[in-house]
Amino acid sequence: MAISTVDYTGLANGQINSSWTTSGRPSSPIVGQQGFNTTIGFMEYWTGSQWATYGSISTPSVSFLVVAGGGSGGSTASNGSGGGGGAGGLIYSASQAVTAGTTYTVTVGAGGAAVTGLTTGNNGNNSLFGTFANGSTGAVGGGGGAKYGGGYSANNGGSGGGASNNASSGGYGLGTSGQGNQGGISINFSVGAGSGGGGGAGAVGGNSGSNDPGPSGSGGAGLSYLISGSSVYYAGGGGGGAFNGGSDQPGSGGAGGGGAGGAAGSNGTAGTANTGGGGGGVGGAGSASGSGGSGVVIISYPNSYKLAAATGTVTQTTSGGNYIYTFTGSGTITF
Repeated sequence: MAISTVDYTGLANGQINSSWTTSGRPSSPIVGQQGFNTTIGFMEYWTGSQWATYGSISTPSVSFLVVAGGGSGGSTASNGSGGGGGAGGLIYSASQAVTAGTTYTVTVGAGGAAVTGLTTGNNGNNSLFGTFANGSTGAVGGGGGAKYGGGYSANNGGSGGGASNNASSGGYGLGTSGQGNQGGISINFSVGAGSGGGGGAGAVGGNSGSNDPGPSGSGGAGLSYLISGSSVYYAGGGGGGAFNGGSDQPGSGGAGGGGAGGAAGSNGTAGTANTGGGGGGVGGAGSASGSGGSGVVIISYPNSYKLAAATGTVTQTTSGGNYIYTFTGSGTITF
């Protein structure tokens, strides 16, 4: 009986194993069949009922940034002007443990829709990363800016909307503790005076000037983070609208995607998408306020761990020794 020989050529430096992806595993494996799974970065074997890895898959500690959608600016039907929209709430964590094999839901909130006529701005929508950031509530959408007129107030939110230029009772919206700041106020309550800017993650919305006519408040500044691989500002407030032009100037948007206010005859500027910036308020009849910018969720962890599996509107990059997942729309992530 002939004895077959085994060719060990090429194995002097170690055993050669099969490899596959999770989706490309053998369709009819036998018990004990093993190979290297390039998706998870580990050797695995077939037990007869499931694939198991050799040893434990380490669970990374991740950094995350969650920003909600910004609020839109307020508007007016005739005289005066509306306040700037508040920025979406911002939550950042430098270290959060996650569980291997667990799927976490990611929700990215839309910005508040623009408004016309005598209308308070719309709030932005909340953003979530599992329940890590503020439980099931997540980062809170920015508050809409106040519509023109005495007695009307801006909405509360992640950051609050700015007051209109006739808000003798204050009229600014409040921010959420740990996520943002209140909107600005109008110093002079007459028709031609300026309105308040929306609050930002890093600063209160700007107040108007004291004169009539006078400038409107700028949006509050956002905050800067390196989590995406470069320094980027997020969650700036929208500028207050203005009734006329000239010395009655609309407010600028806050750093972090806040939209500038509009004067009579021109619309407010929208908050920048995927920054959570508030939209600008607007003055005079017929013009639209700026819509709020949509939010964003960014997750980062060292690339010494395996790649996570992510679904939805997400981009995966690598920078500075970290895997980075940027969600510009809702989805899931499994570590």
